[in-house]
Amino acid sequence: MIITKKALPRRTFLRSVGASMALPLLDAMIPAATASAKTSLGRTKRLGFIFMPMGCDQSRWFPEKEGKLEKLSPILSSLEPVKHQINVLQNMELANAYPGSHATSNSSFLSAAKARHTEGNDYYLGTTVDQVAAQHFGHTSPLPSLELSMDLMQTVGQCDNGYACVYQNNLSWSTPTTPLPAEAHPRIVFEALFGDGGTTAERKSALRRRASLLDAFNHDIARLKRQLGTEDRVRMDDYLETVREVERRIQRAEANTEDNPLPDLDRPVGVPESYAEHARLMFDLQLLAFQGDVTRVTTFQLARETSNRTYPEIGVPDPHHPLSHHGNDPEKIARMSKINQFHVSLFAEYVQKLQDTPEGEGSLLDQTLLLYGSGIGNPNIHDHTNLPVLVAGGSATGLKGGHHVRYKKPTPLSNLHLTLLDKAGVHLDSFADSTGKMEELFPLSI
Repeated sequence: MIITKKALPRRTFLRSVGASMALPLLDAMIPAATASAKTSLGRTKRLGFIFMPMGCDQSRWFPEKEGKLEKLSPILSSLEPVKHQINVLQNMELANAYPGSHATSNSSFLSAAKARHTEGNDYYLGTTVDQVAAQHFGHTSPLPSLELSMDLMQTVGQCDNGYACVYQNNLSWSTPTTPLPAEAHPRIVFEALFGDGGTTAERKSALRRRASLLDAFNHDIARLKRQLGTEDRVRMDDYLETVREVERRIQRAEANTEDNPLPDLDRPVGVPESYAEHARLMFDLQLLAFQGDVTRVTTFQLARETSNRTYPEIGVPDPHHPLSHHGNDPEKIARMSKINQFHVSLFAEYVQKLQDTPEGEGSLLDQTLLLYGSGIGNPNIHDHTNLPVLVAGGSATGLKGGHHVRYKKPTPLSNLHLTLLDKAGVHLDSFADSTGKMEELFPLSI
């Protein structure tokens, strides 16, 4: 590669009428200096939080042995290809989620705070860990944070044991009284990342006018690539092909929906009928957002608490919520476990894609920390102890992966939140009910 004294700014965008597109980290963005400049740029910390509703079958979740992850449990088996980037944490607790409920499972997961018991609009919780991070370094990216979900309809009023539905609808809170709604429509998310959006009619009209968002940037892309070295051109081509593939999938989903004459109020145009394809698309959008440095903080709700979603694609036609109250029926527990395993497999695919996406001298995963888990342990009794929790991350984060860590006594989940913030450069003395940092998870020097 030819090194010059000039560098392309990291915040470089391609711009067209009504749209803009961030670029991935390129060698051309690194000042002509030493390899340390490249390493420094490649160590941008990112945080992602993925919520799994309604706990799990703990007997099939936790590995049998502590220490090095040699044999994964049945539910976690899909993580085998990336298990060296994963830690399984056992005996984590959300003390402020009691008295146990689905509403407090959802609301406490990222806040570790006690939700005010109300059915009205005087709800009160706490600022969530993702928003603490966004408030500290969100200004360094176009979007401070990105909130996603899989549920297109948000209920109102009272949802669970006298708690307002707002507690179940929203994972992220920027203040104790300000919940941040999540978006489940891939097209809207895509345009939030790369375009100016518009009404449904405007978006459909724009789709007819152009086969792809990238077509509007063809001239600028060609001009930019002439300034890049060979490796950067390959990296740009890979990134742009990923963007184009996401567009193709959204367009196919839109076409399929338009061909369906039946009204569908729960699935607007552009949302795949398959849960798995919808979830993969939402994960891919998060990957693009990280790769283009559009945001450095994401949250993703795989389903709301008390969701009655069914999963016929994996042979589970039963609604999820009733299955979670299994009454120790072995058949119900087995079907619930299949849902747990299905959700984890989608997360595993996401981790693998982050690992396979190059950035700087390593991969996108190297600069990313992910928390995957639930605010309920045993859903049959609304227990908020012994939560199913995974932490994933790459080498630049200092995470020592590939371990099953079992704490001797219930340990606040807020300790993990405090630790993740610290590793992302947000140094606090405490978070919610935390009692200290979990430095044992991050013994690697960075």
